[in-house]
Amino acid sequence: MALNYLWIGFFLVAFVVALFKLIFFGDTEIFKLLVDGMFESAEVAVMKIALPLAGVMTFFLGILKVGEEAGVIGFLARRIGPFFNKLFPEVPKDHPAHGQMIMNFSANMLGLDNAATPFGLKAMQSLQELNPNKEVATNAQIMFMTLHSAGPVLIPLSVMAQRAVYGAADASDIFIPCLIATYVATLVGLLFVAFRQKINLLDRTILTWLGGLTLAIVALLAYLTTLSKEGIETFSKVFSNVVLFGFVLSFLGIAFRKKVDVFSSFIEGAKGGFETSVRIIPYLVGMLVAIGVLRNSGALGYVVDGFRWGFSFLPIRTEWVDALPTALMHPLSGSGSRAMMIDTMKTFGADSFVGRLACIFQGSADTILYVIALYFGSVNVKNTRYTLWAGLVADLAGIVAAIAVGYLFFG
Repeated sequence: MALNYLWIGFFLVAFVVALFKLIFFGDTEIFKLLVDGMFESAEVAVMKIALPLAGVMTFFLGILKVGEEAGVIGFLARRIGPFFNKLFPEVPKDHPAHGQMIMNFSANMLGLDNAATPFGLKAMQSLQELNPNKEVATNAQIMFMTLHSAGPVLIPLSVMAQRAVYGAADASDIFIPCLIATYVATLVGLLFVAFRQKINLLDRTILTWLGGLTLAIVALLAYLTTLSKEGIETFSKVFSNVVLFGFVLSFLGIAFRKKVDVFSSFIEGAKGGFETSVRIIPYLVGMLVAIGVLRNSGALGYVVDGFRWGFSFLPIRTEWVDALPTALMHPLSGSGSRAMMIDTMKTFGADSFVGRLACIFQGSADTILYVIALYFGSVNVKNTRYTLWAGLVADLAGIVAAIAVGYLFFG
């Protein structure tokens, strides 16, 4: 419902701004500009985004299916289990919800959205079985939703695929920045909920996991600060591509060793890539047309200029403001923020600072309102307590981190 109002609101705002320009400034071309933009955006959504994206998504979803069949998710579940037991103290250690949540996060980390959603919904149903008040969210459900909405994705394949479509010289150069930003968002969301729920963050297992991951990120940033801008770009390019190629090679190797029918598994997963690309066409067309109308009317420019004016009083750079629409849209609509990201790359270029920053915004968190509606709606929980606030705090942390690493890598 929120997306419905948002979509209609874009057209309504664009109409009001265009009418204002026509009446008070005599801009007789403004409505023609809106109509031309509608046709152009619809064509771009299908011919320049969805269809080229099909090839990239088909390949990587095929590879991810091979990894799934090889038991990579199960391996991750066994490794993460002790940590999860501490974060969800109200859930019995042998309860199936633990395994389902771990499978959900593991699938998310690998970019297996189609696998992650069923695991997540099943986990929410299992947590609901432990809920004494079926209409009010439990502590475990809030922690699960906050971590899920923070979007801990190790490899943002869809973002990199769309960068490739728009001609990025190195589509994977945002890999490390996205990894850092999404870790910050996840960590802040976890700490926010842990303080609210009085979880013992000094527990040895929690400290070992959080401390180890944080030290790794700090060490990486410390190393990067010793490099020149050119050195950082070179490191990011080499490291990202080595990891991605190693990711593909390791999945194939593990699957071959375990006697998985590698090519058949690849074909099965690859089918989902084409289906995904086709399925997003209506969403892309709808959102890109609405955003194109909003931009052509000048309304989006007014919003960006307003933020730029506000931040101009502070002693900070303001180039990042042009990428802000993607970040502002992200809590409301995943498809909307994706369309904003694409529109930003189309306007400024995939390899511009603004284009790259929009991609980091998109890759550093999930859509909190959609997640709340889908998962809590599936078990009829009406009172979500502070879930939304926790998700928004995590999202804000991800935005700040994205801007910081954006300047570090590309500024």
